[in-house]
Amino acid sequence: MSTYEVRRSAVIPAATDDIFPLVNNFHEWAAWSPWEKVDPGMSRRYFGPESGVGAGYEWSGNRKAGSGTMEIVESIPASSIMIRLQFTRPFKALNPTTFTFVPVSGGTEVTWLMTGENKGAAAKLFSLFLNMDKLVGADFDKGLASLASAVAAKKQS
Repeated sequence: MSTYEVRRSAVIPAATDDIFPLVNNFHEWAAWSPWEKVDPGMSRRYFGPESGVGAGYEWSGNRKAGSGTMEIVESIPASSIMIRLQFTRPFKALNPTTFTFVPVSGGTEVTWLMTGENKGAAAKLFSLFLNMDKLVGADFDKGLASLASAVAAKKQS
């Protein structure tokens, strides 16, 4: 069984207290998630509390968006958020995802980390031809840039 990791970091010129709520609440992801615009007709359902541990999000979209669920399993204010990310389509996968927030000179370093395993013959074959870092790494970069823009917009409103 092979494992993979996709990790991207960016310094966002804002305090952790300004950034954290936009990740800790799935309702806020529409403003910055790189996948929200993949399928304008995508169906979404939120469950559990609005934010923090137990908050969840379920989506089902076109071939590119796929379908799955996300649930916050750990939320340490202004420090880290752990998400159970489970895809059901185009293939089944469980991808633990973590966001960490570290104050640095000039703002907050936000790191987005997703891990996973290539289980089963189809996934292993898929991994021979597609590198997960190349597949979603650019989306993480776009998402972090959009998160910075969303934080700036919220501070101005």
